[in-house]
Amino acid sequence: MENDFIITTKNIAFDKEKFGMGLKIPAHLFSYVFHPLFIPAIAAWYLAFIHQGYFTGIAPQAKLFIIIRVAYNTIVFPAITILLLKGLGFIKSIFLKTQRERIVPYVAANFFYFWMYLVFRSQPEVPSILTAFIFGVFLSSSIGLIANIYYKISMHALGMGALSGLLLVIIFSASPYSIFLSAMIVLLLSGLVCTSRLIVSDHLPFDIYTGFLFAVLCQVIAALFIGL
Repeated sequence: MENDFIITTKNIAFDKEKFGMGLKIPAHLFSYVFHPLFIPAIAAWYLAFIHQGYFTGIAPQAKLFIIIRVAYNTIVFPAITILLLKGLGFIKSIFLKTQRERIVPYVAANFFYFWMYLVFRSQPEVPSILTAFIFGVFLSSSIGLIANIYYKISMHALGMGALSGLLLVIIFSASPYSIFLSAMIVLLLSGLVCTSRLIVSDHLPFDIYTGFLFAVLCQVIAALFIGL
């Protein structure tokens, strides 16, 4: 049984060598554009400027300010943390290629996500759907930290799963606005991003599937907790 597992793992790694640059270049592009740190800001932008039901009555400048606050707490501060860890020699690569290198960034990101959730929860002008989403991101990141002890769960899959989970919550919240096109686009992008990680990283399919499913589940739990 153990030998079979080793052979399967080696075969998956070997198959990746067959992918040419024509696939690896767009795979890297999708991995960078939809980096997990960008997902909360992308979700906030979608809710503020694309979906018509949650930021009604809020001025465009106020919408932009909310997005900037999300970006600072979920992109800038975690990125600075990773750069500091690299500069101090605690991690070898900013790409966090090993499970050990991911521990402190996970903890730091969880701190910023939970802080953002607490701030938004106390500000009624922030739509509850965004507050719930940030809380769901905190939950999925926490699960990522725990799962990281046992295997290298995909952060990209966690991110795309959170985005997909957000649209699932909107669908089941009986929103009067159609999000069919948005849902199809996000599902397509999720497939492309997750496939890209299989092409250009050392992730196994299990790392991808569990990351995506855990993140979707966390969004549903967060929505129920907030009371959407």
